Amino acid sequence: MTGPQNPEKDPQDWTTGEEQMTGPQRSYLQTLAREAGEELPADLTKAEASQLIDRLQEKTGLGADS
Repeated sequence: MTGPQNPEKDPQDWTTGEEQMTGPQRSYLQTLAREAGEELPADLTKAEASQLIDRLQEKTGLGADS
């Protein structure tokens, strides 16, 4: 049995979305970028980092829900 699902808020609608990405986001993105054979942009906002994480997860299959 599954509970009610929490709708995800679009990163562009985050009130803190324009702040610099967090340390955990940077660390995870470094791993994903390495696996995807891509360069990690130097400065990303929290919202941009979240969107890049989603894209790289799709590309690499890492962290994707089964």
